[in-house]
Amino acid sequence: MDQITKDIVNNTIRIRPNNSYKGTYGKVGLIGGNQNFGGAIIMASSAAVHSGTGLVTTFTDKINLSSLHDHLPEAMFADYNDEETLKSLIPTFNVIVIGPGLGTDTKSLKILNKVFNLIQKNQIVVIDGSAITMIAKHKIKLPKAIKIFTPHQMEWQRLSNIKIKDQNEKQNMIKAKELNSIVVLKSHHTEVYNSDSVFQNPGGTPAQATGGMGDTLAGMIGGFVAQFNNKYNAVLSAVFMHSKIADELAKDQYVVLPSQIIKQITNFMKRYEKKV
Repeated sequence: MDQITKDIVNNTIRIRPNNSYKGTYGKVGLIGGNQNFGGAIIMASSAAVHSGTGLVTTFTDKINLSSLHDHLPEAMFADYNDEETLKSLIPTFNVIVIGPGLGTDTKSLKILNKVFNLIQKNQIVVIDGSAITMIAKHKIKLPKAIKIFTPHQMEWQRLSNIKIKDQNEKQNMIKAKELNSIVVLKSHHTEVYNSDSVFQNPGGTPAQATGGMGDTLAGMIGGFVAQFNNKYNAVLSAVFMHSKIADELAKDQYVVLPSQIIKQITNFMKRYEKKV
């Protein structure tokens, strides 16, 4: 198993050309945040914005509109209950992130199925949190798009049928190939699988063990893959950056909050961008 290195990150985060504009850096649509878990989709959206995405649209319950605009005026809002809005907008994004705070009730399942039916094969979909749980429980047919799963170990057990104690490189790789997906298996040292390789993240701290950490990573992955050409390396770089920021903050803090990581993304991307 290879380690994610600084060289991978340096060769992924490009210097922005002078003639770039919003469209140069991709469009990301994030879907989640029911009436009880609005914070999850706001954190994911904020991570996508701070990762440099050109345009971010947050599809969530309308109860979250004021909070979204208060915390993240850079993001546009759409009501995920509005079927016509979904139909018109979902096919227009480079990347879809679905799952943070979406929930697993009947309404959540309906939204997940609608979105999956609208996703185009040339799009990228990051599948996180409760979306993974619903896929596993209801055997939902996956879209033909490029898929990136971001499960923690219990969600991976549900999706893969591999018990946590049996989750090893060989078994995880078999399932990643079966899913024809990139799999970001979150743990102390997160592992990232694609069809022919696996990388382990060298960083990670127990100070990250707090709610919203995975939502933040999902948003970062969405932002990175929207901008950078090598999609696998973009995922690796987001995973590396997420924990690198936390490791540095944890030198002086007992707990690192997702919102603190989000605020540091732009600084760390500048630090790690490709040098001429």
